[in-house]
Amino acid sequence: MQQAAEDRTIFLIDAQSFYASVEKTGRPELAGCPVAIGDPERPSGIILAACPVAKKKGVTTAERINQARSKCPELVVIRPRMHRYIQVSLLLTGIFECYTDQVEPYSIDEQFLDVTGSLALFGSAESLAREIQTRILLSTGVWCRVGIGPTKILAKMATDNFAKRNPEGLFRLDAANLEEALWPLPVHHMFMTASRMTRHFMRMGLPLIGDIARLELADFKRRLRSEMGKQSDIQAEYYWQTARGIDPSPVVPSIRKPLKGISHGKALRASLYKNREDIEVVLLELVVEVCRRARQHGQMGRVIAVGAVETDGERSGGFQRQMTLPQPTSLTHETAEAVLALFRRHWGGLPVTRLMVMLMDLSPDDTDQLTLFADRTRLYRLERTLDTIKDQYGSAAIVRASSFLDSGVAKERAEQIGGHYR
Repeated sequence: MQQAAEDRTIFLIDAQSFYASVEKTGRPELAGCPVAIGDPERPSGIILAACPVAKKKGVTTAERINQARSKCPELVVIRPRMHRYIQVSLLLTGIFECYTDQVEPYSIDEQFLDVTGSLALFGSAESLAREIQTRILLSTGVWCRVGIGPTKILAKMATDNFAKRNPEGLFRLDAANLEEALWPLPVHHMFMTASRMTRHFMRMGLPLIGDIARLELADFKRRLRSEMGKQSDIQAEYYWQTARGIDPSPVVPSIRKPLKGISHGKALRASLYKNREDIEVVLLELVVEVCRRARQHGQMGRVIAVGAVETDGERSGGFQRQMTLPQPTSLTHETAEAVLALFRRHWGGLPVTRLMVMLMDLSPDDTDQLTLFADRTRLYRLERTLDTIKDQYGSAAIVRASSFLDSGVAKERAEQIGGHYR
């Protein structure tokens, strides 16, 4: 039986300036230097992360690199290595799982831990948090902050509003200090309260978190309806509960859900993708990656979807269309034939700024329908052999000849994760 929220002890552990901390740990000569993560060859690019030294000099996340350098001329800008950051994030998860099996990644640098059942073995929540901080620092060189609370929302707000500003990097937020610590804060410090919602609350005369928490729910709903309309009751209940720290959601160790589809997309510069031949080079590259991922998951799909966004600067359009195949597949040539047919049928002829390919209606690929006209078993063996080579030597180890054309993006994509360099 699930424990009551007030009986739980939950951590939200945040790795400080994660990308920058990982880079500084690997380069001791940068100790004490202001460091930011971004593309040093693109002054108009944005800062993805900045170390505490850089932040003290005014550098902020998401600002332009040239703006950051104007504030801090000695700033060291390092190109991101996403693969390395993912590795360290997984290492952190492994460390957390030494203390509890209830670990839920929230982002690459934040994870929830339900340590309720671990305190009898490891002591108080604060002593356990300090032990985890020390172990992470010794193992990775990264300093972590820990928010402690009886719910995930309180643990998160404890981290963001207090632990990050506390030299110890620890703070507990619960019923004992909720009114004293959290309620006097400006309303934009409440979890999931962005600028638009903040403006609504300010117009309602609710500038502080406590102004919401002290209202009766019915009264708050009535006032929010006057501000936002009668469809706002769900939002009212959410923000009222958040202000009071109410959150029954458990820490979920596994965030993976059954696959419903496998897709790949690519944003393009319209000036470079005006001709069908150039666009189809990218489409084929997306097909290769979709089919490879499907085989990695042991899946094949019967429905193919293709999407495109197109514009010439004055006119714009786009489409997303799908078709059902005669039988499920994750073979590249079968999928490509359907994708190209869909694109040629529905493309409006304008330059393309985005493409997407998706494989849906998935089923396990451990059984296959035999045909009289193709040895599909042999074709799957060939494709899986190519997959093995790419897994070992990288996605660019084997590419289609068309990817060496100026319109090809496969080699560039092979060096990136999530649009950033590995």
